[in-house]
Amino acid sequence: MVPNTLFMGRQLFFLPVCESTNSEAQQLLIKNEATEGCLVLTAQQTSGRGQRGNTWEAEPGKNITLSVILSPTFLAARHQFFLNMAVSLAVLDLLREQGLVQAQVKWPNDLYFEGKKLGGILIENTISSHYLQHSIIGIGLNVNQLQFQFPTATSLAACLGHALDVEALVAQLMELLEKRYLELRNGKTARLKYEYLQALFRYQQMHPFIVDNRQVQGMITGIDDDGRLGVEIKGLLHYFSFKEIAFVI
Repeated sequence: MVPNTLFMGRQLFFLPVCESTNSEAQQLLIKNEATEGCLVLTAQQTSGRGQRGNTWEAEPGKNITLSVILSPTFLAARHQFFLNMAVSLAVLDLLREQGLVQAQVKWPNDLYFEGKKLGGILIENTISSHYLQHSIIGIGLNVNQLQFQFPTATSLAACLGHALDVEALVAQLMELLEKRYLELRNGKTARLKYEYLQALFRYQQMHPFIVDNRQVQGMITGIDDDGRLGVEIKGLLHYFSFKEIAFVI
């Protein structure tokens, strides 16, 4: 697998089995062995991490489980969600190029198609002097897996009706990720935010949410620069961080 990129995925560490590609990437950073765009790829991840401390389970050899190391030192820590937007849009670009044109991003960083989860992103940042120093981008994407523990999960193969070449998809993802990352580095934040909102799951629609252990009706109206979700509830606009609101699916 050799992606057509300047730096994304050009340095590759492939591990047949590992606990977590994000953890392996962290070790490469500690040892100062990673260049920007370094890709850690595995066929079987045994203890993958997800948002809110959840685990990410994937059938060996059938899905994308990887981490990429970036050095977005140009990005202020308080604006780190723009990196989240760029990465989410890159994965969304991949899904849409495969034919899932109605795929969406569920805040903050899950990929959905027709109400079911295709994949997720976990970004772990190191901050120095109010700016990002290093970012480890963990991406899990269901590709050829057809059986899932949860009925709300799905895969590209299940949606499209045929299997896909996982290795080719990884190369394509590296190309799309580099494109979106360079947009971010070149200051195209307004464009990234606009595209992210247009792709946002349940954007500007009334739906139930869980807030303070209670179900409420609300409408997503936007995202602030800190990455908080703006939801209008009973005519008032509230902003929520990652663990302060949950979707009712």
